[in-house]
Parts: sequence; C-alpha cells; structure tokens
Amino acid sequence: MRIGIMLSEQTGPGALARATDQLQQFADEGFESAWLSHIFGLDALTTLAVAGSRVPNIELGTAVVPTYPRHPGALAQQALTTALAVGPGRLTLGIGLSHQIVIENMFGYDFGRPARHMKEYLSILGPLLDGEPVSYSGETLSANLGLTAGETGRVPVLVAAMGTRMLQLAARRTDGTVLWMTGPVTVAEHIAPTINAAAAEAGRPAPRVVCALPVLVTDDVDEGREKAAAAFGHYGALPSYRAMMDREGAQGPADLAIIGTEEQVAARIEKVFAAGATEFVAAPFVGGEAGARTRALLTRLAD
Repeated sequence: MRIGIMLSEQTGPGALARATDQLQQFADEGFESAWLSHIFGLDALTTLAVAGSRVPNIELGTAVVPTYPRHPGALAQQALTTALAVGPGRLTLGIGLSHQIVIENMFGYDFGRPARHMKEYLSILGPLLDGEPVSYSGETLSANLGLTAGETGRVPVLVAAMGTRMLQLAARRTDGTVLWMTGPVTVAEHIAPTINAAAAEAGRPAPRVVCALPVLVTDDVDEGREKAAAAFGHYGALPSYRAMMDREGAQGPADLAIIGTEEQVAARIEKVFAAGATEFVAAPFVGGEAGARTRALLTRLAD
C-alpha cells in the first residue's frame, strides 16, 4: 500500500526550520511521501523547495494549491523551480479551485464558472510543465509565453476533483485526483468509477486516486472523535466537502476520520484501497505518544 502523510501547517518564526525537521522525521520513519496544504500559513511550494532540498528520499506533494490567485504560467514557473530544487521525480503538483468563500470573499475573484476556469487553467499549465510554449485565449484565462526553468523531469498534476465534471476533466488532462473528506463508499461508488471510465474513454492511463483523511490510533475512540470534530469541523460547512459527506452518509468530518486501535485503523485504511484509491495520505491530528503510535502503524502498513 502506498501511504503518505500530511505535513503540519507551520506559522511564525522558525516555521521553515520546523517544516524541514518534520519532513526529515517522516523520511526517517519510512514514509513514501509527504504532502503539504496551501492554506494561510507558509506557501506550500516554497516550503517544499526549501525543506525538500535538504531532505532526500521522500516524495513531495501539494494538497492543494488554489488556482484562482495564481496565473497558470506563474504556478508552472514556481512548480518547475521547486522540482529543480528537490530533484527529478519527487514533486507532485496538486491543485484545486478552493472554495467560493475564500476566492470571492477573501481574494475578490469571481467564482462563477469554476469548471470552465479549471479547464482553461489546465490548457495553459499542462503544456508549460511539459516544456512547451503556450498561445491560448480562453473565456477566463489567456497566455502567450514559454518557460525556461531547466531540466526538472516531468511534474505530475493532480486536481482536487469530486464532482462528475471535474473528475472527467482530471482524467482527460491530468494524472488523477487528490481527495479530502471523501470516504470509501463515495470513492467506490462515485470517484473511482467516474474518473477511471473517463480516462479509459480518452485512452489515457489509469489515474491516480489519492485519498487523504484524518487518522488517529487510540484506545479511546470517543475522545478521538471529539478531537477530530474540534480540528476539522469547519470542513462540514464547505459545500464541496458537504456534498461528499452527504454521499457517504456522514454527519460531519469526525465520521470520516479514521480513529481506533491499530486493528480498527488498519481495516478502515484497507477499505479505502479496496474502494479504488491508489494512494492514501494520513493527516494525523494528535501529537505525542498517540501521534507516534499512529505513524508507526502507518509505516508498518506501507511495508
């Protein structure tokens, strides 16, 4: 089983050093990949460039970088520079639309045509990452440029796709999807069938389905669920995640968090793979002894 882990969001003085130390710890513990969200702390790609250049032997990914605030040409340039810093074959660029409340209320962009935006975004981003110049004029985005970032090797792209149109787009234009707050029932009945069928129809390789969920190994499940609800409860109010929870029959994020003993957690992770996920990324949310116990199980499952 391919199992990765989420890096913690770091803020304040020493944040880059702490991110580097955590990445080194995860590499030493034997994780195959480490992923970083781009929220309101450190810039995800810059952080991975700094930390990844100092810590070898672990794959890196963003989950995810929002597209609207970054022209695809600018994001391609940053991703290629990051890939150059960390070395060939290590970086996966996960991108996503983010949410209306973030894009409109915080950044001031129009979130009215998200599917069109992503389609046009990929029309520019994809060729630039492949080293090809782009001359493109769309309804939401345009570009006439080429990049000369150097020999970085190919940078795979994943789209945070959950709806049918976005999954089909991800299958036709990218390497797959990276999910959050999406459980095994939804993966089995909606995500995997939709994206795999679209890829097959387009004559493309089977896509990656990277499923990320909160994980905690503990003997006190009730306490673990309380902590998960406190840490992740706000995701239940975001429409895209709420739709996935409704499909799953989950009242909130605590129902999707994988919490329990080693045996219980292992069984639930195995269900995620059986549902059609190709990779699992754990988001630990408790430190100390419980965090170490959680990571120990995850690396054993990967072995």
